[in-house]
Amino acid sequence: MLLIGDDWAEDHHDVEVQDESGRKLAAANLPEGVAGIAKLHGLIARHGGEGLDPGEVVVGIETDRGSWVQALIASGYQVFAINPRQVNRFKERYGSSGAKSDKGDAHALADMVRIDRAQLRPVAGDSERGQAVKVVARAHQTLIWERTRTFQRLRTTLREYFPAALHAYADLALTSTDALELLVKAPTPATAAKLTRTQIAAVLTRHRRHNRDAKAAAIQSALRERQLGLPEPVTAAYAAAATAHARLIIALNEQIAVMEEQVRAHFLAHPDAEIYLSMPGIGEIVGARVLAEFGDDPTRYASAKARKNYAGTSPITRASGKSHTVQARYVRNNRLADALQAQAFSALRASPGARSYYDKQRAREAGYNPALRQLGNRLVGILHGCLKTRTRYDEATAWSHHAQPHAA
Repeated sequence: MLLIGDDWAEDHHDVEVQDESGRKLAAANLPEGVAGIAKLHGLIARHGGEGLDPGEVVVGIETDRGSWVQALIASGYQVFAINPRQVNRFKERYGSSGAKSDKGDAHALADMVRIDRAQLRPVAGDSERGQAVKVVARAHQTLIWERTRTFQRLRTTLREYFPAALHAYADLALTSTDALELLVKAPTPATAAKLTRTQIAAVLTRHRRHNRDAKAAAIQSALRERQLGLPEPVTAAYAAAATAHARLIIALNEQIAVMEEQVRAHFLAHPDAEIYLSMPGIGEIVGARVLAEFGDDPTRYASAKARKNYAGTSPITRASGKSHTVQARYVRNNRLADALQAQAFSALRASPGARSYYDKQRAREAGYNPALRQLGNRLVGILHGCLKTRTRYDEATAWSHHAQPHAA
């Protein structure tokens, strides 16, 4: 068996090759791309011999995606994606100075897959469709997060020079394209006060708003309210900044809509989509995100507990001496956690069983978030069973163990 530590960078990989005893066989700096992979195969052939099975080559690397990782998997090697935090903790065995080098990281990664391989998670063998769903779902969510960050900057800017705009466009939502177009059209208090109802209604009409006349009148009235002003040059500078943020959000809105269609298309083309959509609280977007983060490798999770642990919905126990506490997991996949929380919240209306389970947790004096997290944990277990048996969700079956006893 050969153990390989691969410390990757944007344009190269520092690798170390060890045998099973931990003896260093080779170290090299390989370029990214086809040439680098070819050189890595050469190193493996040189030190493993012709009879070496690809499954006996074990690679540790600090990422689970990209063409390099896919090339390693396609070659039949065992690939372990290792969290950088785990690598840093592991390196403390060598010393506590905090020294860092690419060669040192490659050595630590090789040692980790040699010594602690049983504690590490191999890169999932997701299908091509599963990988495609992951790419578009993550891109879509990243764009939404970027829009939120940009909106917070815009909101802060408006509060400092034009707070009336926040009130005027509150009913439209300031992230909506029509509100942003009005802000770009009139980015200062003075120009906004000159907007006519006809001009405002025209923008609302273009975006198919209901009750346009009433909304236009309310917006015009709010924009014409008196407010504290700033010197004209300062106001102009703020207006330029607000306009830039608004135009960026408009562009993000457009691309979010484009990516949303891509998410739906790739998700609905996946064979597991029918099972995911049968679950309460899951629609096409949330379903795509959950599938993307769990992956579709049927062998990845040995049990429902393993899936729950990966999801971060199951609690952790801290026991030391007389102290014994059960706490929520906070080190987890945040993309998956967000999607599962959204599912749990929506399931309260969609599923009587989910609502009853949630109410039981609240009756035990669990807070809102802990009760919702426990419901999400239960739903992950149900999803695991559905995927394992290739069956759609059934309300009666899912909550049979939590049914209320009938009165005598």
